[in-house]
Amino acid sequence: MRQVKPILSLILLIFCGNVFAQSTVLTKEEAIQRTLENNFGIQRSNNLVEIADNNQGILNSGYLPSVTANAGANYNNEDIEAQFQEGEARNLNGAETKRYNASLNLNYTLFDGLGRFYTYKQLKEQYRLTKLEARETIENTILQLMSVYFEVARLTENVGVLNETLEISKQRITRAQYQFDYGQTSRLGILNAEVDVNNDSIALLNTKQQLENTKRDLLVILNEPQKDLRSIAIDTTINFLSELEIENFIKTSNLNNVSLLQAESNLQITDYDIKVSRSGYLPSLGLTGSYGWNNSNLPSTSFVQTNTSRGYSAGLNLTWNLFDSGRTITNVKNASIRFENQQYLKEQIILEVKRDIANSWGNYQNKRYIYEVQEKNVITNEDNFNRSQEQFKLGQISSIEFRQAQTNLLNARTNKNLAKYDAKLAELQVLQLTGQLLNLEL
Repeated sequence: MRQVKPILSLILLIFCGNVFAQSTVLTKEEAIQRTLENNFGIQRSNNLVEIADNNQGILNSGYLPSVTANAGANYNNEDIEAQFQEGEARNLNGAETKRYNASLNLNYTLFDGLGRFYTYKQLKEQYRLTKLEARETIENTILQLMSVYFEVARLTENVGVLNETLEISKQRITRAQYQFDYGQTSRLGILNAEVDVNNDSIALLNTKQQLENTKRDLLVILNEPQKDLRSIAIDTTINFLSELEIENFIKTSNLNNVSLLQAESNLQITDYDIKVSRSGYLPSLGLTGSYGWNNSNLPSTSFVQTNTSRGYSAGLNLTWNLFDSGRTITNVKNASIRFENQQYLKEQIILEVKRDIANSWGNYQNKRYIYEVQEKNVITNEDNFNRSQEQFKLGQISSIEFRQAQTNLLNARTNKNLAKYDAKLAELQVLQLTGQLLNLEL
């Protein structure tokens, strides 16, 4: 009984260790969520959006008045020689004069040629543009994330394929050894099997190293560099959208493509810039108001010894710059030229986006076809390998022929994995160009 307890404890320890060593599958949705929360590039973009949001607020609009408070004190000590109108003369040494003042002033622009109105609209459009730029950053980061995520998935599947290949090669050594022991073959069969095991081991080792390196790339994008690589498991499930659905996205790409939306926003900002410049042709009307308090302590040579005043004041001021040395005319002309350039840029972006969508769509269709061919190729090679394996066991084919069938199956499986993730990544590129990358489950 004493011997059973340690054995049970050891079994329990091994079981628990295996449980805790199991890694949790990182789904694509979880990876995207972590990236949105932690990625440095996205965080910087979010901060820029917050700055633009502050800039478009009422506190930065120019529609609120300015209120200032002023206060001061003045002290004079001087010798005075005074001559009064009655003819009396008086000399006063060390005469002190003390003055105090305080005021509360208000300034408000009632009309400035609509410059403030269009500047406010320009700030709101700049906020929209900044959000589009942040969206572009998110799309590019998500596409980069999926590229690395799919590479981890591909290498993970390749490690599994290479493990199976290595196991089959090890079984060949055992079978070749039995055949040699019973005189059915020469030692050359054992040597060939050992060479194949070594090659398969090296291929597996290199692929595992590539997998670890790619996992580190994934952790950098997730901003989780401290995480244990062994705890990362990837979902290798791939679902493709229907071609009809993607074609519908392409038809509405001019309304959703982020580059086109940015070009339209820049065009609107430049149009507001023209209107802001034209406001220089119109007058401005301002309102001023103040409440002030003044106190003076004067020397005896003055008519009064103490003077205190307080009260309100208000006023309107009209300013019309009839000619400002041509500065407004120049600003309007330059703004109009910038608007024209922005139109040219928009037309160029439209052409480039159409080209990029056509290229990505053709690339996606090509990769989907390659993937379908590779799927059929795997089925064919599996059938060929199974037949070759039976023939090899019966001694009807040589080890070299069997190895060729094994290599063909290995290449077919790895090529299928590559084609699968290449096709999915090509699909995501189409979704990005059509403006749908962030609207669908990947």
